[in-house]
Amino acid sequence: MTLNEREEGKTGMGKYELVNKDIHRQSSKNITTSSTDIIQRSNSKSHVIVIGGAEVVPPPSRRRLASLDVFRGLTVALMILVDDAGGYLPSINHSPWNGVTLADFVVPFFIFMVGLSLGLTYKKLTSQADATIKAVFRTLKLLGLGLLLQGGYIHGINDLTYGVDLDRIRWWGILQRIALAYFLTALCEIWLTGDEEVKSELSLLKKYRYQWVVAAAITIVYLSLLYGLYVPDWEFQIPNKDTSHEPMTFSVKCGVRGDTGPACNAVGMVDRAIFGLKHLYKRPIYARTKQCSTKSPDYGPLPPNAPSWCQAPFDPEGLLSSMMAIVTCLIGLHYGHIIVHFKDHKDRIVHWLIPAAGVVFIGLMLDFSGMHVNKPLYTLSYTCITVGAAGILFTGIYALVDIFGFRRPTFVLEWMGMHALMIYVLIACNLLPIILQGIYWKKPENNILRSIGIGS
Repeated sequence: MTLNEREEGKTGMGKYELVNKDIHRQSSKNITTSSTDIIQRSNSKSHVIVIGGAEVVPPPSRRRLASLDVFRGLTVALMILVDDAGGYLPSINHSPWNGVTLADFVVPFFIFMVGLSLGLTYKKLTSQADATIKAVFRTLKLLGLGLLLQGGYIHGINDLTYGVDLDRIRWWGILQRIALAYFLTALCEIWLTGDEEVKSELSLLKKYRYQWVVAAAITIVYLSLLYGLYVPDWEFQIPNKDTSHEPMTFSVKCGVRGDTGPACNAVGMVDRAIFGLKHLYKRPIYARTKQCSTKSPDYGPLPPNAPSWCQAPFDPEGLLSSMMAIVTCLIGLHYGHIIVHFKDHKDRIVHWLIPAAGVVFIGLMLDFSGMHVNKPLYTLSYTCITVGAAGILFTGIYALVDIFGFRRPTFVLEWMGMHALMIYVLIACNLLPIILQGIYWKKPENNILRSIGIGS
């Protein structure tokens, strides 16, 4: 899902070089190393490490930050698990409304890693204009891919048709949300970075103070809109089972401010106003609540006297709620800054764990005080808990993989992380099953999946 860090030529944006604290001794000299007497100098020809006054040129090969790939691969595996097993184990599927489950951590983890990767990608910047142009093109690629995969162009695993009515295309989705978070975070990193030299945590915050101002401003605007916008009554239509009759029209009574329930929240109202009801997700997550499903927390028939909004469209990746996804990405960017400016493993772990534990605590307190953890609305408490969990998990993986060197046990996850977008497109978006369904002998029913006992 995130962008792999590849070399960008003269722009200086390249994959991260992990500098180990323990460097082997030179054969001709005995040099005792410590984290305080290692200095790095870069020029156009080589990367030089100065140890105790002696210059050592490391081998030309560069190492990726393996823990980031492993974390990304683990999140991909988690995504596949909840997508495939969520129907059989609703407890790990997305929460129908308030609360958080295993599946609800997947997208925030990806967005967190986007921010972290940006901190490493733009650690050396020679041309702000060139970097901005590249960020624009990458954003457009993600937006285009999101529209293709989630806009309705591909009709389904068992339906060998394609094409989408622009009158009903879904304009927003997961990749579009990631694209928005990536683009704005990249702009912050390119244009809102100070010139201060980082010597302490305070100087780190000072160097990136304008980025934190942006994160705070986005949070304040989101909370103001979520709790301050007036949500009026609204109507929606669903097709009639009898195609000869007009669509059925339902009305939803609201007339409130600050409501965070499924029917009358500001997130849904903003999407209805900007995108239109026809362009929203047709299978809302709240259809699995007890009010809307006899098989809750799974999808099921409507119970007697179910409220009308149970059948209304609602986009789980709403435009207003995506504002907090940007904040998640900016916090991930801060974790990338810690890697760039702090070379000692202990310093990194301390600077990661303390704020991660702190925001988890804040999220829990917000939830207990009434600002519930809610993924469809991407509430502040949900942001704190998921980004804190991402920070804690990444720290653990970093210690396991990049400090203690457990690379072989995590090789598969690392490979998955390096090809996360490809796996997402092929598996999570059902592209691979659709391709296999499309290869058949004489009749569509005689396809490859059917021949090995998969599919109905």
